[in-house]
Amino acid sequence: MKKHLTEFDKLIGIFATLRSKKGCMWDREQTHKSLIKHLFSEAKEVKKAVENKDMKNLEEELGDILLQVVFHAQIAKENKNFNIAGVIEKLNKKLVRRHPHIFGKYKVKNIRDIEIMWKKIKEQEKNLKKI
Repeated sequence: MKKHLTEFDKLIGIFATLRSKKGCMWDREQTHKSLIKHLFSEAKEVKKAVENKDMKNLEEELGDILLQVVFHAQIAKENKNFNIAGVIEKLNKKLVRRHPHIFGKYKVKNIRDIEIMWKKIKEQEKNLKKI
């Protein structure tokens, strides 16, 4: 198994442990709502690292963003709403759907064509959610 997949599986296991009865009291008490402030704080840290061109710090801060994603997914799994696999599956489908010039037969001439297509696809997705 590739190292990044092994590390990701380890991360999922760590969160399951942290949220378990034998895990961390603080982690167990967290909710989607209580974590929002941390997500925004970490996003600001990513922005700062990018602006400072600090790649070592960016690597760490992106890890903190991933921590937030996995934390929310673990809470959702416990509540039987969804799990991290569902998050990844939806993201994969969205990336393919929004890149028909790569994964389909749509032809583009420039970045502007891509931006126009992207907006059309997002609008179609938005309209489908209303149904």
